[in-house]
Amino acid sequence: MRLTVLGCAGTFPGPLSPCSGYLLEHDGFRLVVDLGNGSLGALARHVDILTVDAVLISHLHVDHYVDLCSYYVARRYDPHGAPPPVPVHGPTGTAEQVARAYGGTRSGDLAAAFAFADLRPEFELGPFRVVAARVAHPVEAYGLRLAADGQVLAYSGDTGPTDALVDLARDCDLLLAEASFLEGAANPPDLHLTGRDAGEIATRADAGRVVLTHVPPWHDPQRALEDCAPAYGGEITLAEPGLAISL
Repeated sequence: MRLTVLGCAGTFPGPLSPCSGYLLEHDGFRLVVDLGNGSLGALARHVDILTVDAVLISHLHVDHYVDLCSYYVARRYDPHGAPPPVPVHGPTGTAEQVARAYGGTRSGDLAAAFAFADLRPEFELGPFRVVAARVAHPVEAYGLRLAADGQVLAYSGDTGPTDALVDLARDCDLLLAEASFLEGAANPPDLHLTGRDAGEIATRADAGRVVLTHVPPWHDPQRALEDCAPAYGGEITLAEPGLAISL
């Protein structure tokens, strides 16, 4: 399994990164997890965007899904001919939300480019076994566990501290964990993790390594790493666009 970070900025794109987007590849299958602001262009630096086999959307905040609007145009109006609709698994109402964001279209029109499906607790997607669980965020939001040939990646999506993420990350090879908040600040509950929260979850889950992501442009990512290190004794990496890790 190979992970490539397309974008890792939290909340809005920064000068150094698009918003959340991740490419997972295994056995020739290309899976995109989240497609936030600017991440589609980043995807095009790594693969032909029309060769993606499936998309997973963790939740319907724009920094995680809004480039589906541009992806619709790319697939629907490609001058060489539109490819078959790509499966898109997301929270309830993903098609309707993308249609509203795109403007001037109906959710049914998107079927020319996308085959939408609601995320289920467990399902197969190409070589991947996907487990999705609700996490602690103000909208319907999911953390994900993706397994293939004995390799496991867990993804927090956006969440406050929750046992659901510990369960998803249990004995995983890599935990891709958001770290939007700074330790010691007056952070609201059930919204985001600090670096320390991510480290504590990784320790409880016995995760093999941690990649910290979704740091907003107004925070220094090094602070997230410094917050995480006292809570987790394993390898910690800061996500950055183009970072590629083979599990």
